[in-house]
Amino acid sequence: MNFWYAVKTALDNLRANKLRSMLTMLGVIIGVGAVVVMVAIVQGASARITSEFSRLGSSLVIVFYQLDPKDRNKTTRRIEAMKMDDVRAILNECSLIKSLSAELPLNQGPGSGSSFVAKYQGKEAEINPNGVQPDYERLRNVKVARGRFISEADENTFAKVCVIGDKVRSGLFKDQDPMGKEIQINGVSLTIVGLMAQKGRSLEGDADKNVYVPLTTVQKRYIGKELVGVIWAEPKDPKRINEAMEQVWQLLMRRYDNLPGFHVDSQENILNSINSVLAVFGIILGSIAGLALLVGGIGIMNIMLVSVTERTREIGIRKAIGAKRKDILLQFLIESATVSATGGLIGLVGGAALAYGIAYLTRFVPSMEDPQTGAKGLAVYLSPMVSVVAFSFSAGVGVVFGVYPAYRAACLDPIVALRHE
Repeated sequence: MNFWYAVKTALDNLRANKLRSMLTMLGVIIGVGAVVVMVAIVQGASARITSEFSRLGSSLVIVFYQLDPKDRNKTTRRIEAMKMDDVRAILNECSLIKSLSAELPLNQGPGSGSSFVAKYQGKEAEINPNGVQPDYERLRNVKVARGRFISEADENTFAKVCVIGDKVRSGLFKDQDPMGKEIQINGVSLTIVGLMAQKGRSLEGDADKNVYVPLTTVQKRYIGKELVGVIWAEPKDPKRINEAMEQVWQLLMRRYDNLPGFHVDSQENILNSINSVLAVFGIILGSIAGLALLVGGIGIMNIMLVSVTERTREIGIRKAIGAKRKDILLQFLIESATVSATGGLIGLVGGAALAYGIAYLTRFVPSMEDPQTGAKGLAVYLSPMVSVVAFSFSAGVGVVFGVYPAYRAACLDPIVALRHE
C-alpha cells in the first residue's frame, strides 16, 4: 500500500469526523504543549543563569567559612571568620592561584545590623556596603561608569572613600554630580570617588545598591578586626581550577587543623549544581506532561478500535480483492500515527505560542527587567532539537497505541468481515 495514500486516507478520516478527531488528539495536544512550555522555560532559565554567572566574573575559586547546622552539635571548635592572614597565605603558598580579592560585606561584621543606609544632607538610601580589594573590580566584572575603583593606595591608608551604585546615586543626589561628595555610613564620612555602571538585579541581589569601600577601611574603622567574609581567587590556569581548589582546601585544613565549616567551591560547580536542579525540575514536569501523552495514547487506541469496528466491511472488501495483512496493518498504523502526529504538531505550535506569549506579557513587569543587558521578562528558549523530539515522540505514541487496533484489523477474516452489518 502506498504510504502517502494511507496518510491521505487518514487525513480524510480526520476531516470527516472533526469533533471526534479533535477530542482524540486533545490528550496529545496537551501533553506536547506542556512539554514545550516546560522545556522552553527551563532552557531559558538555564541560559539566563549562565549569563548571570558570566556577568559576575570569570571562573573563580570561592572560599568562605560557614559552619553547617549539622556540624554545630559535632564540634565546639569554631572561628569567628577568616582573617587577612588566610588571604596572604593563599596568595603566597598556593602556586596555582594567580590573584585574589577578599570581600567583607559590612552586615557580616560583629554586631552589625541586617541593613544599612547612606545619608547625605537629610536624604537616605538603602545600601549594601562591601569592603573589597582592588582586584575585585576585574575578578567580579564590576564596571565603573565614572571616576575610579578602589586603589592599592586606598587600601594601604585605610582611606575613607567609596564607589556607589546607580540606585544609591539616584536616591541621594538625583540630578546632582555625586563625584567628590561625602556620604555618611554608620557615622563614618566617605568621599565618593567612583560611580558604578547600572547593573540591575543579579543572583546576589540588587547590584545597584552596592557601595564598595576599601577592605582595610571596613576592618579598621567599622569592625576593628582583620576579618574576611569571602575570598575570590583566580586560578593561573582555568583548566586546573579543581586542582587549585584542592590546593586552597589543603592549606586551610593545615592552618586550622581540619576545622569544619570551610567551603571551597567554584562558580562553574555552582552553575552545574543549579543546572542539575533545573534538569531534575524539568524531568518532573516532563513526567507529568508524559501522563497527558499516555492518556492521549489511550484515547487514540480507543478511537482506532472504534474505527476498526466501523470499517469492518471495508476491511473485508480490501482483503477480498487482494490486500494482505501487512497492508491493513500498515494502513491503520499510519492512520494512528497521523492522528497523533497532527495532535503533536498542534501542541508544538500551541505550546511555543503560549511560552513566548508568557515571556511577552512578563516584559511589562518592572521587577523582571535587566538594565544591564536590556532583557525584559521571563527568558524562554526552545531549541529546534527539542521541537523535533517532541513531534517525533507524539507520532511514536500513535504508533505504539495503534499497534493493537491495527493487528486486530489485520487479523479479521474476510468472509466474516463481509457479512458484518
